[in-house]
Amino acid sequence: MQLSIRRAAVGIALVSTLGFALAGCGSTPSTSSTSNGPIALQETGSTLLYPLFNIWVPVYTKSHKNVTITTQGSGSGTGITDAGNGTVQIGASDAYLAPGSPAGLLNIPLAISAQQIMYNVTGLNSQHLNLSGKVLAEMYTGKITNWNDPQIAALNPGVQLPNLKVVPIHRADGSGDTFLFSQYLSFSSPAIWGASNFATSVSWPSVQGSLSATGNGGMVDTLAQIPGGVAYIGISYLNKATQKGLGYAAIQNKAGNFVLPTQANILAEAQGKVSQTPKNEAISLIYGDGANAYPIINYEYAIVSDKQSSTQIAAAIRTFLDWAVTSGNAQNYLQQVHFLPLPSAVAKLSQDQIAEIK
Repeated sequence: MQLSIRRAAVGIALVSTLGFALAGCGSTPSTSSTSNGPIALQETGSTLLYPLFNIWVPVYTKSHKNVTITTQGSGSGTGITDAGNGTVQIGASDAYLAPGSPAGLLNIPLAISAQQIMYNVTGLNSQHLNLSGKVLAEMYTGKITNWNDPQIAALNPGVQLPNLKVVPIHRADGSGDTFLFSQYLSFSSPAIWGASNFATSVSWPSVQGSLSATGNGGMVDTLAQIPGGVAYIGISYLNKATQKGLGYAAIQNKAGNFVLPTQANILAEAQGKVSQTPKNEAISLIYGDGANAYPIINYEYAIVSDKQSSTQIAAAIRTFLDWAVTSGNAQNYLQQVHFLPLPSAVAKLSQDQIAEIK
């Protein structure tokens, strides 16, 4: 069963429930505010955000004809690094900046995303197995080695689990998805995983038979080839993964309930965090309160230096990012990758940060 995305009715509910900004309400000009010849911007980073950039860019550049934007899905770690050293103007990241990051770097939310836990278990891919942080931590540390383990069976009464080896699959590249997944393990099962063992790159435990893959696309392709595999995959790849017949789990949240990454459950998680979002917008949305809260969600960030090489470049970045958090947050764009728009209060914080780019 694929993630259900309601259209017009949900768009109204988003606004009324959390004060989500109506897409297109921003005062974005129909042509670029930079008029001194062609402007070239480069974006790289998150493979979870990459599909949305590839939806946004053709639409944006059609009405901003002097601007070209090249995109690359290279992993959040690369996006942060390249934005920090000036190799690109926009880094994309599922992870907010860590304390001690280079001065002048901004992390600007552009939308709300989520991550699902997927598996390739013969005969069960059409079902949503219940999985907890503890079970996942034990899979990724080699303590649970078979799908018919009593702990998994206890979470899934009545399900005939096969005697099939568990093959944990993790990202090989510096990844915001790794940050999200490892943070969920740390928050939900600190005794097994470690209370602060989360980052875009972590030291994975040595588990016999475990595999690694590059990018969300690589995770999907690898999982599809490995019976018994389990993997964490960004929600913008949900359609690709389900088309390959892979299953995804209902994940145990902080309240102890098993929930799917539906739009309503992602909203329930976001609801408790909006008012806590600080001015710099660096905040974890993982494992929050709420009976129906889906526990692995995040802001998708643009990582940008507040000092650019020219005023023209800075103006082009500001105009594009302002478009992204207003017009670009329209459901007809976001629903293609199962993202949600920013709440209006968070969009305003993003616009305040965008204004700092000079």
